[in-house]
Amino acid sequence: MESDGKGMYKILIIEDDSTIADAVRRHLEKWGSEVECVTDFTEVLEHFVRFSPQLVLVDIGLPFYNGYYWCAQIRKISQVPVIFLSSASDNMNVVMAMNMGGDDFIAKPFDLDVLSAKVQAVLRRAYAYHGQAASVMEYKGAVLNLSDMTLMYAGRQLELSKNEFRILQLLYEHAGQPVSREHMMKRLWDNEYFVDDNTLTVNINRLRRNLKEIGLEDFIHTKKGVGYQIGGGQYE
Repeated sequence: MESDGKGMYKILIIEDDSTIADAVRRHLEKWGSEVECVTDFTEVLEHFVRFSPQLVLVDIGLPFYNGYYWCAQIRKISQVPVIFLSSASDNMNVVMAMNMGGDDFIAKPFDLDVLSAKVQAVLRRAYAYHGQAASVMEYKGAVLNLSDMTLMYAGRQLELSKNEFRILQLLYEHAGQPVSREHMMKRLWDNEYFVDDNTLTVNINRLRRNLKEIGLEDFIHTKKGVGYQIGGGQYE
């Protein structure tokens, strides 16, 4: 299952039956996929963001929160294909799965070859013409979506300007470390020598005000004589 010559597909399995999860993982790996299984079912979204898969297989019955809940959480930040796996294959559950943003439903028990065929079909539909899935970056619960220049935190979404997005992307790339003003200005403007130094300050201040509105106060820290960073304070 090669992804348009750009490497293997990454698939995340959210299944609390380790026997089933391991069997599915091994089978999909034979087809050339990179597969990870969630083991901490309190941090499913964190695992999703960290792994950045191109497809998710999710059981409905899970510890803590069910598969519908996690599909809804994923849908807030990504349009990655989601296939539900469940022994509860009555019409109500199938309809619910589709309404929650699922792309397909596979009833348990299932044949592994049938599952891999369905996975390949969904991947082809999703990526044949649209390229790779939207990628995201996460820091302390604040999710930066690289495809649509938005930031999601505590269920609230912030639309970012081009400069705000570039600033945050650079800070996320160096999370916990200071980024110099010079580095930032080169990222924002091709030739910083023709830009007033105050322009960066204005952009940072505007971004801080917008972050505060979604609950991210003091998210960007000033490192005197150096530049800016995320990390430290209440977020560290």
